Amino acid sequence: MRLGVLDVGSNTVHLLVVDAHRGAHPTPMHSEKSVLRLAEQITPGGELSKAGADDLVTAVESAKESAARLGCEEVMAFATSAVREAKNSAKVLARVADKTGVDLQVLSGTDEARLTFLAVRRWYGWSAGQLLVLDIGGGSLEVAMGRDEEPVLAESLPLGAGRTTRTRFKHDPPTRSELVATSAWLDDQLTDLARKVTKWGEPDRVVATSKTFRSLARLTGAAPSAAGPRVRRTLTDTALRQLLAFISRMPSADLAQLEGVSSSRSHQLVAGALVAQATMRALGVPELEICPWALREGVILRRLDHSNGADETGAALAGRFGAQEDR
Repeated sequence: MRLGVLDVGSNTVHLLVVDAHRGAHPTPMHSEKSVLRLAEQITPGGELSKAGADDLVTAVESAKESAARLGCEEVMAFATSAVREAKNSAKVLARVADKTGVDLQVLSGTDEARLTFLAVRRWYGWSAGQLLVLDIGGGSLEVAMGRDEEPVLAESLPLGAGRTTRTRFKHDPPTRSELVATSAWLDDQLTDLARKVTKWGEPDRVVATSKTFRSLARLTGAAPSAAGPRVRRTLTDTALRQLLAFISRMPSADLAQLEGVSSSRSHQLVAGALVAQATMRALGVPELEICPWALREGVILRRLDHSNGADETGAALAGRFGAQEDR
C-alpha cells in the first residue's frame, strides 16, 4: 500500500510518500518540500495574507500531482500552527479545497503531541519504558509523556523556533540583551510544564524529534543523515551550551553554511537552541536521544492501525486528499 502524508507547517509544505501496510515498517519512497514560511505571512491583523494563501494553493496542487504520479492510494493532508492560528483559516482551507480538491485537516497542538509520541513509541518499542518526547516546530513546542502508545501528558506551547525568533529578536544575530531576556522569559513560560511533567515521575528515556533538534545534534557532533536513521544520535546540555555560545554570534546567512542547517531555517536556529536549552533545563534533562520518526510518521501509523476501521484522527485525515480523483 502506497501512502502519503502532506504536512503544511509553519515553514514548509512537505509531502512524504511511504510503502507500508498494517503491522509493517513504513518504508520512505519519496520526499519533497516547498518552502513557504506561512507563519511569516500572517498579517498584523492575524490573517494569512493573500500571497500566503496563493502560495499554499500552488504548493498543495503540486503535492497532489506528485502523489498521483507516484501512485499513492491515499494521502493524509493536515496543517499545524500557522494555519491553525490564522483568523481566516476557515476561508483559506475552503479556498484550498475549492482550487485543489484537497481537504486539509487542522491538527490541534495536543493531537500533534499525541501523534508524534506514537511515532516515537513505535520506533523505540515497549522496552523504552516511560518516554518523555520533545518536539520544537516553527510555531510550537510539543511535549508528551507516558508508558503506553497514548501519552498520559500531551502539551503544546507557543514556543516554536520561528515564533520565538519573530517575537523576541529584532537583530540578526540577536544582541546579548535579547539572548538573556529570551532565556529568562522561556524559563518563566516553562514553569507550569515542568510541574506537570514532574507529576508523572522520572522518564526512562528522553527523546527529541524533528528538524530543530536534528540540526542541533548534528552541529554538536551527531552522525550526518547519510549514516542512516538507525545510528544513535544524542544531544547533551553541555554540548548545546557550547554550541549556543558559537552560533549566537553568527548572522543567519552564515549559519546557513553550516552542515545540517537548511537556508530556510537558519534564521530561527538560535531561537530553537534557546528553546531546546530552556526545555532541557526546566525538565532536568542532561541528555536526550534523537528519533528519526515524528509527526508525519505518527499520522501514517495511526492510519495503518485503523486500516480496517475508523479513528477520530485517522479517518478525518484519510481519503480526503483526492490524489486519485479527477477534480
